[in-house]
Amino acid sequence: MDVRTLCLGILSLGDATGYEIKKMVAEGSFSFFSEASYGSIYPALTKLTQDGLVACRTEHQERRPDKKVYSLTDAGRQALEGTLRDGPEPDRNRSDFLASLLFAEAVSPERLGGLIDARIGQHDEKIAALNRLLAEDMSPASRFVIEYGVATQKAARHFLVSYRDRLTSDAPLSTKAAE
Repeated sequence: MDVRTLCLGILSLGDATGYEIKKMVAEGSFSFFSEASYGSIYPALTKLTQDGLVACRTEHQERRPDKKVYSLTDAGRQALEGTLRDGPEPDRNRSDFLASLLFAEAVSPERLGGLIDARIGQHDEKIAALNRLLAEDMSPASRFVIEYGVATQKAARHFLVSYRDRLTSDAPLSTKAAE
């Protein structure tokens, strides 16, 4: 999902600042399936405001800079609904971890084991973070997405645990592929 649509979707849930949007993407229920930096969120919000899809108001704060709060306009809601009606593009599975494993023959089995163990630990952390989110009050759709995230993280972890030894044993990889 592009950053513009992500911002429209988040604002459909309620008014938010750019900081709050970034926090939802980095730590909240959106963290499972999307990434967006401040460097992409703020330009998207500016363009959405210029296009009339988002409204922006400034709120004064004591001893802090004023903050901009964004809200979805009727045109923004229609644009979001149109995008969602068209359906999403297929998921893109990009992984530096898997790309590294493609070149496994250049790394010692011990190093591969360390990479896999570290990734298992990352899955454990993500599962725990998603489970903490599930303890919060949320909409049925949000709960479904988070539970889907837990299931996919557990499946990836299970695969790594189950097949770790196949990649880290001393047998040549070409022999393992034939097994």
